Amino acid sequence: MKNIIVATLLCLIAYQTDAQTEKKFNDTSFLQPVEVTAIRATAKTPLAATNLTKKDIAEKNTGQDLPFILNGTPAVVVNSDAGNGIGYTGIRIRGSDASRINVTLNGIPYNDPESQGTFFVDLPDIASSAGSIQIQRGVGTSSNGAGSFGGSINISTTEMNLKQSLELDNTAGSYHSFKNSLRYSSGLLAKHITLDGRVSNIRSDGYVERASSRLQSFYGSLAWLDSNNSIRLNVFTGQEKTYQAWYGVDEATLVTNRRYNSAGTEQAGPPYGNETDNYNQTHYQLFFNHAFNSHWKAGLAAFFVRGKGYYEQYKANQKFSSYGLPNYNNGSNIIKTSNLIRRLWLDNNLYGNIFSLQYQQPRTNITIGGGWNKYDGKHYGEITRAEVQAAVPTNFRWYDLTATKKDYSLYTKWTQQLNAHWSSFADVQVRKVVYDLHGFRHNPTLIVNNNYVFVNPKVGLVYTQGGNKFYASYGRAEKEPNRDDFEAGLTQQPKPEVLKDVEFGLSTIRTMYSWGVNVYFMDYKNQLVLTGKINDVGAYTRTNIPKSYRAGIELEGDVQITKWLNTNANLAISKNRITNFTEYIDDYDNGNQQTKDYRNTTIAFSPDVVAAFAINIEPIENAQLTLNSKFVSRQYLDNTAQASRSLAGYYVQDARISYNIRSTKAEELKIFLQANNIFGKKYEPNGYSFSYIYGGNLTTENYYFPMAPLNWVMGISIRL
Repeated sequence: MKNIIVATLLCLIAYQTDAQTEKKFNDTSFLQPVEVTAIRATAKTPLAATNLTKKDIAEKNTGQDLPFILNGTPAVVVNSDAGNGIGYTGIRIRGSDASRINVTLNGIPYNDPESQGTFFVDLPDIASSAGSIQIQRGVGTSSNGAGSFGGSINISTTEMNLKQSLELDNTAGSYHSFKNSLRYSSGLLAKHITLDGRVSNIRSDGYVERASSRLQSFYGSLAWLDSNNSIRLNVFTGQEKTYQAWYGVDEATLVTNRRYNSAGTEQAGPPYGNETDNYNQTHYQLFFNHAFNSHWKAGLAAFFVRGKGYYEQYKANQKFSSYGLPNYNNGSNIIKTSNLIRRLWLDNNLYGNIFSLQYQQPRTNITIGGGWNKYDGKHYGEITRAEVQAAVPTNFRWYDLTATKKDYSLYTKWTQQLNAHWSSFADVQVRKVVYDLHGFRHNPTLIVNNNYVFVNPKVGLVYTQGGNKFYASYGRAEKEPNRDDFEAGLTQQPKPEVLKDVEFGLSTIRTMYSWGVNVYFMDYKNQLVLTGKINDVGAYTRTNIPKSYRAGIELEGDVQITKWLNTNANLAISKNRITNFTEYIDDYDNGNQQTKDYRNTTIAFSPDVVAAFAINIEPIENAQLTLNSKFVSRQYLDNTAQASRSLAGYYVQDARISYNIRSTKAEELKIFLQANNIFGKKYEPNGYSFSYIYGGNLTTENYYFPMAPLNWVMGISIRL
C-alpha cells in the first residue's frame, strides 16, 4: 500500500498539461488493455467463446468462488469441497479439469506451474475487480502459460475506470456465510491518473462439517495514461485459511450423514481443530502500453508472484522410520511410533514478462506476442509437535526439496479480410519448457530433468454477412505432464499430451434474438489418465493412453420475448471415449495388480449432456426476477464406465430477486435475495473411486463431495 501512495505522489509531481490530454480520451479504443486483446478471441476468430461483462459478473457475484460465477456458461461443470461454493472449488470445461484449462490474469499466466491447476481460493473475490472475462472452449487462441486442452479463462482487471465511484457490497447467507467488499475508483485525476482499490473479507462455515473458510484479499491498481501511453501497476494479494474437506464422504456414510468430514478424525475424541490449509499469494504486475500510431500498438508487462503456505495434519501412530528418524529409547522401552502434528509446506516464486505487438488495418490484423517466466518452488515437511516429543529434533524437516521450471513462448496471429464476407485466421505458437525436479516426498532421490519444445498451430476461416457468421478451424496443442506424473520413476516417465481440435460454428444475431451452434472433434494422443496403476514408490499415477477423443455439439440462444421478459439457454451434448483402456486393480491376496481391458469406454467426469437455462423477468421498473437452471447428466468416477462407480445426473434450480433504488444520496442501491437449489436436490458433482481384491472378493469404494440442499444468500450493494 505504501508503494502505491508513493507512486501516486510521483505521478502527481511529474504531471504536466499538454494539448493531447485535453481530448479527455474521447477515443476510448486505446483504453482497451493490450495485454488482454492480444490473447482474446474476436468476432473474426473461428472458435467458440463466451464473454462476460462487468455487469454479468456483478450479478452472479454473491461471494462464491469464481467457477460458480461461470457455471451458466456452455459445457461447464463446477464443484465445491465445502458444498456451498466457498473455499476450494473446481471447474471442468468439456470434461477437462482445471489442469487442462489455461487461465490468465490480465494476460499473465495463473495456472500453478507444477500441478497446472488453478486455485481461485488463493485470490478471494477477484471477480469484484474483474472488468470482463472470456471463456474459450477447445484449443482456443495462443495464450501465455500452460497449454489449453479443454478451454481457457481470461480474466481482465485492467480496464480503465474513468468515473469516480465508491461501492460497498455486503452479503449474508446459509452456513454463517458472509462477504464484505469495499471498492473505490478515483476516476480520471489530473487528466492522467486513475487509482482503483478493493478490500474483501469472506467467511463461511461450509455445508460440510467443519469445512470453514476464512478469506481476505486486497486489490490495488495505479495507472498513468495519455493519448498514446499507459503505465499501470497492479498489486493484489489473497490469504486463505480453510478447514480441509478434500477427502469426501464414503458411499455408506453418504446415506446417513451427507455432511460428514473425516479430516481431523485421526485424533481420539473430537476431531483435530486445526486440520487446515493456509496459503498467502501476492501478485505484482507492471504494464506499459504504447500506441505508435493508429495502426501499431505494443504492450509489455513484468510480473512477480509470491506464494507461501502449508496444510496442517494430525497423524496417528506414525512410524519414526517413515520420517527418517530412529526409534526412540526412553530408558525402558523402544518406541517406534508416535502421534504427531505435521505441516506440508509450499514456498514458491514465479516471475517473468509478457509482450505483444499489434498491427491493425481495416482488412489486416497481426499480433506478435509471447513471454517467459521462471518458477522456483520449495517443498518441505515439518513435524511441529509429537506425543513423543523427545524423539523429534526441534524444527525437524523430514523432506526438503526444490523444483525449477522455465517457460518460453512466442506466437503470431494473423487475421486477414479476404473479401466482403470471408476472412482467414492463422495462429502459431512455439513454446519451450525446461522443468527440473529434485526429488519427491515419497521418492526424494529421484531427479528428473525435462526439456520440451512444442509447436502449436491453428488455422481457420470465417464467413460473415449481416448478423450471420460461419466458421471452421483446426488447432493443435501439446502439453507437458504435471509434477505428480513424473514421480512414476525413471522407467515409467510420462510423455507429453497432444490434442488435435476441429471446430465448426454457425451463429445469428438479431435485435430480438440470437443463436449459435458449435460442433467439435477433439482427438487426443497420449492423454494422461488414472488407470489404477501404481508407480515405483507404490503411489497411483496417471498413465498415457494412446488414443481418446471428445466429440460434441454446443447450442446457445437468447430471446427478448417482451420488454420485460427475456430468456437464454445453452446445451452441450458430447461423446467422450477412450479407444482401449486397461484398468489396474490391487490384489492384496497375491501382492500384485490384476488388469482388465475395456474398449470404447467413457472418459471419467465427462457427462454426455450439460445444459443451463435462465429466465429474466422485470415485473416492475427496477425489479428483476431470475430463474437459473442447471442440468448435468451421469458422470463416471473412473474410466471403466460402470454405473456402480458414477455420479448420478442432477438438475438444480436457483431463483434470485433484486431491486435497484436510486436516490439523491446514492447513485445506486441494490438489494437481492437468492435461493440456491430451491427443490433441495441431493447431488454430488465430484468424487473418486478405487477398487481392490481382498479375500478373493473385488471391493470398490466410492467417495463423494455432496452439495448443499436449499440454501440462501441476501445482499445489499451501495454505490456512491
